[in-house]
Amino acid sequence: MTPALFVEYRKVASSVVVRSATALLVLGIVGISASLSLAIARGDEQARAKLGPLADKQGWDQLTGMTAMISAPAALLGFGTVLSWMIGREFADGTICGLFALPVSRRALATAKLIVFGCWTAAVAVIVAVSCAALGLALGYGLPQDADIAGLVRLLAVGLLTGLLAAPAGWAATLGRGLLPGIATTVVMIALGQILVAAGVGAWFPVAAPALWAVFPDDVSELQLTLVPITALVVAAMTARAWQQLQLDK
Repeated sequence: MTPALFVEYRKVASSVVVRSATALLVLGIVGISASLSLAIARGDEQARAKLGPLADKQGWDQLTGMTAMISAPAALLGFGTVLSWMIGREFADGTICGLFALPVSRRALATAKLIVFGCWTAAVAVIVAVSCAALGLALGYGLPQDADIAGLVRLLAVGLLTGLLAAPAGWAATLGRGLLPGIATTVVMIALGQILVAAGVGAWFPVAAPALWAVFPDDVSELQLTLVPITALVVAAMTARAWQQLQLDK
């Protein structure tokens, strides 16, 4: 496992795809939050309409909720794309055949990919939360109090949970033998989450639960949040098993 982890880390660390995705996610999420905050401060009614119930909140409470609402779908799309690349590129580039000759099992290779991916998503989540805190200070909200820190922690948790929710993209990329199935699966998950939220049952759908919890903590139970890591672990195990059962002619 150790050599597999090292190799996968080197791939991610030297990847232009991963570096670009990191920059786009952080700058995009924080940039949109800053734009909306400034628009609301100017009294822009269109911006207020986009935020819905969050428009009535103030300061840190509004900023952290707004950033969580933006980052949940945006991060899922970015995370799903990167995981699809990490797994699907082996098929697209034809390197999957060479992996059969390695002394490291394919299950270990898949597990290493998922672990390195999880570490990267955690790093992105931390950067987004820290950037949000810096944005709040820059907007003049003052030092965050206990309730404000709790909002930042929820924002961090949303990023971590969203990273877990990208696991189905890896499974789809494995079964579909390429990048596009994983990316398509991610897009479908985001769309389905939006539909179920509109239907009022989004808290029971793991993809939508973290964002709802960040904005409306009392509307999402611990059981509903627990479904997120459970789903991720099950799908990760399915991905590792699929890699173990890979055949060169299928």
